[in-house]
Amino acid sequence: MSTTVRVEEPSVTAAKPRKLARTESGSDRVFAIGARTVGGTVLAITGGIGLFLALQAVPTLRHYGFSFFTTSEWQPEVDTVGIASVLLGTLTVALVAMAFAFPLALATALYISEYAPPRLRSTLVSMVDLMAAVPSIIYGLWGFFLLQPYASRIARWLHTNLGFLPFFKVDTDPHAAMWEQTRYTASAFIAGIAVAMMVLPMASSVMREVFSQAPPGEREGAIALGSTRWGVIRAVVLPFGRGGIIGGTMLGMGRALGETIAVVLIISPAFDLKLRPLEIGTNTISALIAGRFGEASTSQLAALLTAGFVLFVITLVINTIASLIVGRSRSGAGTDI
Repeated sequence: MSTTVRVEEPSVTAAKPRKLARTESGSDRVFAIGARTVGGTVLAITGGIGLFLALQAVPTLRHYGFSFFTTSEWQPEVDTVGIASVLLGTLTVALVAMAFAFPLALATALYISEYAPPRLRSTLVSMVDLMAAVPSIIYGLWGFFLLQPYASRIARWLHTNLGFLPFFKVDTDPHAAMWEQTRYTASAFIAGIAVAMMVLPMASSVMREVFSQAPPGEREGAIALGSTRWGVIRAVVLPFGRGGIIGGTMLGMGRALGETIAVVLIISPAFDLKLRPLEIGTNTISALIAGRFGEASTSQLAALLTAGFVLFVITLVINTIASLIVGRSRSGAGTDI
């Protein structure tokens, strides 16, 4: 007679993950509290500015309605106020600025990060960063006294050779024996060149920082496959830094939209709804506010603050999108050899 012995296996209890406790102590806690405080303060100040401008814009938008955005005249004495022309002028100056700043910023960032000797790199970075420390009024004076005579000749050349395009048209005869130089001065073209020098350091800094984060493994792999230095830039650095290029350009665009003093010193104020950057006369939102703020009545002041609120929203949206693009560009996605 056989007996069967049944052995019971011990029950296995499912392992539970341990909870990790993170306790801040000493300097870490001080830094975390300080960073939260500074970040919260910046958000509170920005939100407070936006809320103040939004509240000030309510009476103007209630009185003029949507016509505030479609009217080009600014004549508060006859109750005709609109920002259509200054919105177009703001966009024109910013586009001209980025047309000059983008290639210069990209070339500067590539040279510093890829071509400059290591011993000169820090010096070049400091020199570019110092351009951002120059006051706006200096750029405005430079543009008015030094740049304007030469830029007006370039504007005339563009009008002579590309005047068949509406963007380069000027209401004068470029082939006249005595050409009207004043028709090519105090324009969005000249103001845009001055603003370009102001936004170049910001765009170049963002691009250079992203280029420097290109993975060294991909760089070495491209060189091992026989690639030249330009080949490495084209196959590794530029694809990796695509987001930085876009983000830096958009950050510069946001800076160009809000520039005031340099534009006020150069342009001749005009409320014409035209897309002719080479021709005299234009206006921007920031220049309008700076020029009319001192003598504004109560109703006109509310209209100026409404225009400021529109510029605030546009700049905030552009800078937010640019920051998101720059933040996402650091993963190196899209890099291909």
